[in-house]
Amino acid sequence: MTLPTGEHFVLETSTASGDLQATVTAVGAGIRTLTINGIQLVPEYPEDQPQPMGAGIVLVPWPNRIRDGIWTHDGVERHLAITEPSRNNAIHGLLRYTEYRPIARERDSVTLQATIYPQLGYPFLLGTAVHYELVADGLKVTHFIENLGAEAAPVAIGAHPYLKIGGVPTADLTLRLDAASHIEVDDRLLPTGEVPVDGTDWDFREGRRVGDVTLDDAFGEVASHDGTVMHTLTAPDGRSVSIWADDEFDYVQVFTTRDFPGEDGDVAIAVEPMTAPAEAFNSGRGLRWLDPGEEWQLSWGIRFEGFSAG
Repeated sequence: MTLPTGEHFVLETSTASGDLQATVTAVGAGIRTLTINGIQLVPEYPEDQPQPMGAGIVLVPWPNRIRDGIWTHDGVERHLAITEPSRNNAIHGLLRYTEYRPIARERDSVTLQATIYPQLGYPFLLGTAVHYELVADGLKVTHFIENLGAEAAPVAIGAHPYLKIGGVPTADLTLRLDAASHIEVDDRLLPTGEVPVDGTDWDFREGRRVGDVTLDDAFGEVASHDGTVMHTLTAPDGRSVSIWADDEFDYVQVFTTRDFPGEDGDVAIAVEPMTAPAEAFNSGRGLRWLDPGEEWQLSWGIRFEGFSAG
Protein backbone atom coordinates (compact mmCIF):
# COMPACT_ATOMS: atom_id res chain seq x y z
CA MET A 1 0.00 0.00 0.00
CA THR A 2 1.36 3.40 -1.00
CA LEU A 3 0.79 6.00 1.70
CA PRO A 4 0.10 9.71 1.06
CA THR A 5 3.28 10.54 2.98
CA GLY A 6 5.39 7.91 1.21
CA GLU A 7 7.66 5.45 2.96
CA HIS A 8 7.77 5.60 6.75
CA PHE A 9 11.09 5.25 8.57
CA VAL A 10 10.72 3.98 12.15
CA LEU A 11 13.55 4.90 14.53
CA GLU A 12 14.05 3.23 17.90
CA THR A 13 16.46 3.39 20.82
CA SER A 14 16.61 2.84 24.57
CA THR A 15 17.39 5.72 26.93
CA ALA A 16 17.67 6.23 30.67
CA SER A 17 14.07 7.48 30.50
CA GLY A 18 12.84 4.41 28.63
CA ASP A 19 12.05 3.43 25.07
CA LEU A 20 12.17 6.26 22.52
CA GLN A 21 10.61 5.89 19.08
CA ALA A 22 9.99 8.16 16.09
CA THR A 23 8.51 7.87 12.62
CA VAL A 24 9.78 10.04 9.77
CA THR A 25 7.98 10.27 6.43
CA ALA A 26 9.62 10.34 3.00
CA VAL A 27 7.26 13.06 1.74
CA GLY A 28 8.34 16.39 3.20
CA ALA A 29 10.89 14.58 5.40
CA GLY A 30 8.29 15.02 8.12
CA ILE A 31 8.11 13.93 11.77
CA ARG A 32 4.94 11.83 12.07
CA THR A 33 5.42 10.35 15.54
CA LEU A 34 7.69 10.74 18.55
CA THR A 35 7.06 8.81 21.77
CA ILE A 36 8.83 8.10 25.04
CA ASN A 37 7.51 4.91 26.70
CA GLY A 38 4.49 5.19 24.42
CA ILE A 39 3.70 8.76 25.54
CA GLN A 40 3.21 11.01 22.53
CA LEU A 41 5.47 14.06 22.22
CA VAL A 42 3.95 15.09 18.88
CA PRO A 43 0.31 14.63 17.80
CA GLU A 44 -0.05 11.62 15.51
CA TYR A 45 -2.26 11.98 12.44
CA PRO A 46 -3.96 9.11 10.56
CA GLU A 47 -1.65 7.03 8.41
CA ASP A 48 -3.90 7.26 5.36
CA GLN A 49 -3.82 11.09 5.28
CA PRO A 50 -1.21 13.59 4.06
CA GLN A 51 0.46 15.79 6.66
CA PRO A 52 -2.27 18.02 8.12
CA MET A 53 -1.36 21.69 8.39
CA GLY A 54 2.29 21.07 7.51
CA ALA A 55 2.81 18.67 10.43
CA GLY A 56 6.50 17.95 10.93
CA ILE A 57 7.74 18.97 7.47
CA VAL A 58 10.97 20.65 6.36
CA LEU A 59 10.66 24.24 5.07
CA VAL A 60 13.38 24.91 2.46
CA PRO A 61 14.56 27.14 0.77
CA TRP A 62 12.31 29.49 2.72
CA PRO A 63 9.89 29.14 5.64
CA ASN A 64 6.63 31.02 5.98
CA ARG A 65 5.30 33.33 3.23
CA ILE A 66 6.35 35.42 0.24
CA ARG A 67 3.81 38.06 -0.81
CA ASP A 68 2.20 37.20 -4.15
CA GLY A 69 5.09 34.80 -4.70
CA ILE A 70 7.08 37.72 -6.13
CA TRP A 71 10.63 38.79 -5.36
CA THR A 72 13.35 40.58 -7.32
CA HIS A 73 16.89 39.39 -7.99
CA ASP A 74 19.49 41.20 -10.11
CA GLY A 75 16.78 43.47 -11.47
CA VAL A 76 14.62 40.54 -12.59
CA GLU A 77 11.20 40.02 -11.02
CA ARG A 78 10.81 36.35 -10.07
CA HIS A 79 7.39 34.69 -9.75
CA LEU A 80 7.08 31.65 -7.49
CA ALA A 81 4.12 29.29 -7.63
CA ILE A 82 1.23 30.38 -5.40
CA THR A 83 0.87 27.62 -2.82
CA GLU A 84 -1.43 29.46 -0.41
CA PRO A 85 -4.21 30.51 -2.80
CA SER A 86 -6.50 31.84 -0.06
CA ARG A 87 -3.94 34.58 0.71
CA ASN A 88 -2.15 34.61 -2.66
CA ASN A 89 1.21 33.74 -1.11
CA ALA A 90 4.01 31.31 -1.80
CA ILE A 91 4.41 29.38 1.43
CA HIS A 92 6.88 27.00 3.10
CA GLY A 93 9.42 26.50 0.34
CA LEU A 94 9.71 23.98 -2.47
CA LEU A 95 9.97 20.56 -0.82
CA ARG A 96 6.67 20.28 1.06
CA TYR A 97 5.29 17.61 -1.30
CA THR A 98 8.62 16.14 -2.42
CA GLU A 99 9.49 12.52 -1.73
CA TYR A 100 12.93 12.43 -0.15
CA ARG A 101 15.08 9.33 -0.63
CA PRO A 102 17.05 7.62 2.15
CA ILE A 103 20.82 7.74 1.79
CA ALA A 104 21.78 6.35 5.23
CA ARG A 105 19.84 4.26 7.73
CA GLU A 106 20.48 2.90 11.21
CA ARG A 107 18.17 1.61 13.93
CA ASP A 108 18.09 5.02 15.62
CA SER A 109 18.65 7.37 12.65
CA VAL A 110 17.90 8.10 9.02
CA THR A 111 19.28 10.59 6.51
CA LEU A 112 16.97 11.74 3.72
CA GLN A 113 18.01 13.62 0.58
CA ALA A 114 16.18 15.81 -1.93
CA THR A 115 17.37 18.08 -4.72
CA ILE A 116 15.88 21.48 -5.49
CA TYR A 117 16.11 21.96 -9.24
CA PRO A 118 15.83 25.33 -11.02
CA GLN A 119 12.13 26.10 -11.42
CA LEU A 120 9.48 28.79 -11.60
CA GLY A 121 10.68 31.76 -9.54
CA TYR A 122 13.74 29.98 -8.14
CA PRO A 123 16.43 29.43 -10.81
CA PHE A 124 18.93 27.75 -8.47
CA LEU A 125 20.22 24.23 -7.92
CA LEU A 126 20.53 22.98 -4.33
CA GLY A 127 21.40 19.67 -2.79
CA THR A 128 19.59 19.18 0.52
CA ALA A 129 19.59 16.50 3.19
CA VAL A 130 18.14 16.12 6.66
CA HIS A 131 19.44 13.72 9.32
CA TYR A 132 17.09 12.53 12.08
CA GLU A 133 18.70 10.86 15.10
CA LEU A 134 17.23 9.70 18.39
CA VAL A 135 19.38 10.86 21.31
CA ALA A 136 19.21 10.40 25.08
CA ASP A 137 16.72 13.24 25.61
CA GLY A 138 14.78 13.34 22.35
CA LEU A 139 15.25 13.83 18.63
CA LYS A 140 18.07 15.73 16.92
CA VAL A 141 17.54 17.08 13.40
CA THR A 142 20.44 18.28 11.24
CA HIS A 143 20.01 20.06 7.91
CA PHE A 144 22.58 20.09 5.13
CA ILE A 145 22.32 22.40 2.10
CA GLU A 146 24.85 22.74 -0.70
CA ASN A 147 24.72 25.16 -3.61
CA LEU A 148 25.28 22.94 -6.66
CA GLY A 149 24.77 25.78 -9.13
CA ALA A 150 26.98 28.37 -10.75
CA GLU A 151 25.67 31.48 -8.95
CA ALA A 152 24.90 32.48 -5.37
CA ALA A 153 21.53 31.20 -4.14
CA PRO A 154 19.23 32.62 -1.42
CA VAL A 155 18.37 30.13 1.33
CA ALA A 156 16.50 30.06 4.61
CA ILE A 157 15.52 27.03 6.68
CA GLY A 158 12.54 26.24 8.85
CA ALA A 159 10.68 23.27 10.28
CA HIS A 160 7.04 22.72 11.27
CA PRO A 161 6.93 20.40 14.32
CA TYR A 162 3.84 20.12 16.50
CA LEU A 163 4.33 19.28 20.19
CA LYS A 164 2.25 17.67 22.94
CA ILE A 165 2.56 15.62 26.11
CA GLY A 166 0.34 12.59 25.79
CA GLY A 167 -2.29 12.26 28.50
CA VAL A 168 -2.27 15.99 29.28
CA PRO A 169 -4.66 18.33 27.43
CA THR A 170 -2.45 20.57 25.32
CA ALA A 171 -4.69 23.47 26.35
CA ASP A 172 -3.35 23.00 29.90
CA LEU A 173 0.33 23.21 28.93
CA THR A 174 2.31 26.37 29.59
CA LEU A 175 4.08 27.87 26.57
CA ARG A 176 7.37 29.71 27.07
CA LEU A 177 9.02 31.48 24.13
CA ASP A 178 12.44 33.02 24.64
CA ALA A 179 11.72 35.84 22.20
CA ALA A 180 11.83 39.60 22.81
CA SER A 181 9.91 40.87 19.76
CA HIS A 182 6.66 40.14 17.95
CA ILE A 183 6.27 40.50 14.18
CA GLU A 184 3.10 42.39 13.31
CA VAL A 185 1.24 41.24 10.20
CA ASP A 186 -1.58 42.24 7.86
CA ASP A 187 -4.66 40.17 7.01
CA ARG A 188 -2.53 37.96 4.75
CA LEU A 189 -0.16 37.17 7.63
CA LEU A 190 2.63 39.15 5.98
CA PRO A 191 4.91 41.33 8.12
CA THR A 192 4.23 45.02 8.58
CA GLY A 193 6.57 45.70 11.48
CA GLU A 194 8.26 44.36 14.59
CA VAL A 195 7.65 45.51 18.16
CA PRO A 196 9.10 44.65 21.59
CA VAL A 197 6.98 42.19 23.57
CA ASP A 198 7.65 43.96 26.88
CA GLY A 199 4.37 44.78 28.60
CA THR A 200 2.23 43.21 25.85
CA ASP A 201 0.18 40.06 25.41
CA TRP A 202 2.96 38.78 23.12
CA ASP A 203 5.40 38.30 25.99
CA PHE A 204 5.67 34.54 26.54
CA ARG A 205 9.03 34.60 28.32
CA GLU A 206 7.42 33.81 31.68
CA GLY A 207 4.87 31.42 30.17
CA ARG A 208 1.19 31.46 29.29
CA ARG A 209 -1.42 28.69 29.19
CA VAL A 210 -1.89 27.39 25.64
CA GLY A 211 -5.68 27.22 25.96
CA ASP A 212 -5.82 30.94 26.69
CA VAL A 213 -4.24 32.05 23.40
CA THR A 214 -4.86 31.75 19.66
CA LEU A 215 -1.71 32.11 17.60
CA ASP A 216 -0.42 32.19 14.06
CA ASP A 217 2.40 34.55 14.92
CA ALA A 218 6.12 34.99 14.43
CA PHE A 219 8.57 36.19 17.05
CA GLY A 220 12.08 37.58 16.72
CA GLU A 221 15.02 38.59 18.89
CA VAL A 222 15.20 34.99 20.03
CA ALA A 223 17.65 34.67 22.90
CA SER A 224 20.65 32.38 22.63
CA HIS A 225 22.23 30.74 25.65
CA ASP A 226 25.63 29.17 24.97
CA GLY A 227 24.75 28.98 21.28
CA THR A 228 21.34 27.37 21.75
CA VAL A 229 17.79 28.76 21.69
CA MET A 230 14.92 27.07 23.53
CA HIS A 231 11.11 27.22 23.52
CA THR A 232 9.19 25.00 25.94
CA LEU A 233 5.79 23.49 26.74
CA THR A 234 5.40 22.43 30.38
CA ALA A 235 2.70 20.28 31.96
CA PRO A 236 1.21 21.03 35.39
CA ASP A 237 3.19 18.04 36.77
CA GLY A 238 6.49 19.59 35.64
CA ARG A 239 7.22 17.40 32.62
CA SER A 240 8.21 19.34 29.53
CA VAL A 241 8.85 19.10 25.83
CA SER A 242 10.95 21.73 24.08
CA ILE A 243 12.20 22.91 20.74
CA TRP A 244 15.92 23.64 20.93
CA ALA A 245 17.91 25.03 18.01
CA ASP A 246 21.25 26.43 16.96
CA ASP A 247 21.45 30.19 17.38
CA GLU A 248 21.07 30.69 13.62
CA PHE A 249 17.37 30.04 14.17
CA ASP A 250 16.70 33.67 15.07
CA TYR A 251 12.92 33.44 14.64
CA VAL A 252 10.08 31.20 15.76
CA GLN A 253 6.51 30.87 14.45
CA VAL A 254 3.77 29.52 16.72
CA PHE A 255 0.50 28.20 15.32
CA THR A 256 -2.49 26.85 17.26
CA THR A 257 -5.53 25.03 15.96
CA ARG A 258 -8.43 22.99 17.32
CA ASP A 259 -8.92 21.17 14.00
CA PHE A 260 -5.92 18.84 14.04
CA PRO A 261 -7.05 15.29 13.10
CA GLY A 262 -7.28 12.94 16.06
CA GLU A 263 -6.98 15.61 18.75
CA ASP A 264 -10.74 15.68 19.41
CA GLY A 265 -11.00 19.46 19.60
CA ASP A 266 -8.06 19.92 21.95
CA VAL A 267 -5.53 22.54 20.92
CA ALA A 268 -2.68 21.43 18.68
CA ILE A 269 0.36 23.68 18.71
CA ALA A 270 3.23 23.99 16.25
CA VAL A 271 6.45 25.63 17.43
CA GLU A 272 8.43 26.31 14.27
CA PRO A 273 12.12 27.26 14.38
CA MET A 274 13.11 29.50 11.43
CA THR A 275 16.33 31.13 10.29
CA ALA A 276 14.30 33.89 8.60
CA PRO A 277 10.80 35.35 8.91
CA ALA A 278 8.13 35.73 6.24
CA GLU A 279 9.06 37.82 3.20
CA ALA A 280 12.78 37.15 3.65
CA PHE A 281 13.37 37.00 -0.11
CA ASN A 282 12.18 40.62 -0.30
CA SER A 283 13.41 42.02 3.01
CA GLY A 284 16.68 40.09 3.20
CA ARG A 285 16.15 39.53 6.92
CA GLY A 286 17.77 36.29 8.02
CA LEU A 287 18.41 35.33 4.40
CA ARG A 288 21.66 33.53 3.63
CA TRP A 289 23.26 33.59 0.18
CA LEU A 290 25.23 30.42 -0.52
CA ASP A 291 28.09 30.79 -2.98
CA PRO A 292 28.62 28.08 -5.61
CA GLY A 293 29.92 24.98 -3.85
CA GLU A 294 29.23 26.41 -0.38
CA GLU A 295 27.61 24.17 2.23
CA TRP A 296 25.45 25.09 5.22
CA GLN A 297 24.79 22.81 8.18
CA LEU A 298 22.68 23.52 11.26
CA SER A 299 20.62 21.62 13.82
CA TRP A 300 17.53 21.77 16.01
CA GLY A 301 15.58 19.18 17.92
CA ILE A 302 12.81 18.11 20.26
CA ARG A 303 13.85 17.58 23.87
CA PHE A 304 11.86 15.99 26.69
CA GLU A 305 12.45 16.37 30.42
CA GLY A 306 10.91 14.86 33.55
CA PHE A 307 9.90 11.53 32.04
CA SER A 308 11.01 8.38 33.86
CA ALA A 309 11.46 4.78 32.80
CA GLY A 310 8.56 3.75 34.97
